[in-house]
Parts: sequence; structure tokens; C-alpha cells
Amino acid sequence: MTTLLDWKAPPFPPAKVLEGQYCRLEPLDVARHLDEIWTATAGHDHIWDWLPAAPPKDKEAYRALLTSMVEKAGIVPLAVIDKVDGKAKGHLWIMEIRPEQGVFEVGWITYAPSLQRTRPATEAIYLVGEYGFSLGYRRYEWKCNNLNEPSKRAALRFGFQYEGLFRQHMVVKGRNRDTAWFSILDSEWPVRAQGFRRWLAPENFDANGAQKFSLTAFNQPTALAGTVPLRRATTNDIPAILALKNAAYTPNESIIGVPSLPRIADYAQVVAEHEVWLADGASGLEAALVLEIEDGKFTLWSIAVAPEAAGRKLGRALMDFADERALALQFDAVHLYTHAKLTQRISWYERLGYVITHHQELADRRLTHMRKQLQKAG
Repeated sequence: MTTLLDWKAPPFPPAKVLEGQYCRLEPLDVARHLDEIWTATAGHDHIWDWLPAAPPKDKEAYRALLTSMVEKAGIVPLAVIDKVDGKAKGHLWIMEIRPEQGVFEVGWITYAPSLQRTRPATEAIYLVGEYGFSLGYRRYEWKCNNLNEPSKRAALRFGFQYEGLFRQHMVVKGRNRDTAWFSILDSEWPVRAQGFRRWLAPENFDANGAQKFSLTAFNQPTALAGTVPLRRATTNDIPAILALKNAAYTPNESIIGVPSLPRIADYAQVVAEHEVWLADGASGLEAALVLEIEDGKFTLWSIAVAPEAAGRKLGRALMDFADERALALQFDAVHLYTHAKLTQRISWYERLGYVITHHQELADRRLTHMRKQLQKAG
């Protein structure tokens, strides 16, 4: 059982502007936002199908609804501003806020059709999560009617994990609602945030604004390396990763005469910035693969196999998976580097198709850089 003796409840989230690349979340102000929201949503009654309120019949009814939100205690209602034209095109709540438990939820999401399935719409969910976790919250929730398939798909796309079904949880608009629960934990957020940032990056969109890779591709939680199940690391895995790196890399240091770079890295930063894939065994963590994907380059940053798992070809399975992951993300080569004195390791890489490209002289070591050309399908 995890002890939380040093954990302190975060403050209730102050209403503030949350600034993004494509959208801005502003504390809901009826006088400032009503006209734009009404213009964007009027006549689109279907957007209210899964919300607990009926579609406002006119602007005055919408005014009353937004006023009730602003006056409601215990929530933070926010207007979603599309930076393309600076107009408010929807609103959402930070809700179910329980500081003593470290829990917050995004809900009451009301997007005009012009906002749906856009970068601002996705970024708004990221901004809420980033804000809550920055305050020290532990759990980010998403809940929806179990019949609302688009909302459930959206939750998974955003990286929320399905937790279960609360049967006969609510009565909404005279009908039973079974509620599907999803969450992201603070230990998972650095990886989910990385996925959001990679998807939102301008280079992930072509000249026509179409995405090159889906958010689901970046948020992929599990995979197979041949027949070996892999999962993405969380910050809770850092102690086990450090123990594995120490066991795998320390023997090399008698050869190279300096600490191995993967053994002394800051793994909170590594997990947050890179793809870290783990293979578990009966007795704990057996292998770890770190992939650095940035600046148009795919680098196999480190690979480690527990000594007790040697001889089972886990390393080869992970190397093959790195190739597959690179191809899936449309890279045509995999790069890596290692200490120049690790000649047996270099020879192994060469047998796997890597060639030496150059050497790099650092103050305390010489690195050998290698590259493997990949053959794209078709």
C-alpha cells in the first residue's frame, strides 16, 4: 500500500486564463462570452443530447444557463476561445473538485460544431489536465453516459483509462444513466502530456491542416515486441527502471572507465520526454527500451535487459520493436550511439544492420554513432 504521509491537499483551482497554442480557456463571463457562444451553437440542438440540460430556446435562456454556471459553487466554468478568430465557441467545467482527495474532473463539455474535432478542442482537455496536475492534484476524471460512444472513444483517445461502470448511477432527463468512469493519474500524466504535445505540434499537421499521426498513436499504452508484452512507463516505474539500469550497465563501466550515461540519467525527465517501453516478468521489471523521437530523428536512446533475463532474446525483441515503432511513425532510419570501447556491443549492432556513421569526442568519453536504414513497406 502506498503511503501518502507527506502529501498535502492542493488548493481549490483558482479561476484563471489557461493559455494554449490554439485555444485559450477564460473564466466564463456571461457579458463577454454569451453572444459568441450563442452565435456558434444556435440551431445545433444535437450538441445537447448527452448533457443534463435541454437546448436553450433563445439567447436569454442561454444567458440564464450560463449565469447559473457562474454562480454555482464548487466548479470552475471556462469559455473555450478559438485563437483562429478569437471567438468563444464553447464552454466546459472543471468539476467534481475534491482537494482533500486530490481529484478533479473535466465535464459539461459543450462545443459548437465549428470547435468539434479541432486542435483547440483537444488542447482544451490538455490545458485542464496540465493545470490540475500543476496544482498537485492526483487524479483527473472523465465520466459519461455509457451509451455515449463518441465520449467514450474521446476519453480513450485523450489517454484516460477505463475503470468501470456505475450502474443506475443517475437519472438524467427522465432516463436512467449508467456512468462509464475514466481517469488519468498523476504518475501517468507526464506520458499523456507528452502525447498531447506531440500531437499538437505544428509539424504533426500538413499544409491542409490534416493530422499526420493520431493522438491515439502517441498515447499507445501497450504493444508487443514479437510475443513479449510491452507497456509504457509511468513515473511510478522509475525506481525499478533505475535498479534495472544499474544491474545492466554497471558491468560495462569496468570497460569504459566512466559512468554509463543511461545509468545516471534523470528518469523523471526521460519518462516525460521520451517513449519508455517496459517488459515485466514474474519477478519484476525485465527489460526497458527508451526511444528519443524529436527533431525529425528517431534514436534508440538506451536498451537494458536484466541479467537474470539474459539468454531469452529480449534484447533482440526490443531492437526489432524499435524498428517497427520507427516505421509506424514513418521514419526511414533508427539512430543510436554507444561508448566506442564497447566493441562487442557495436559488433552486435552491426549484425542487426547498423553501420557506423561517425565518432564523437566528449570530455570524458568517445561515442560511436550508428544508423540503420529501414525498408518501408510497399
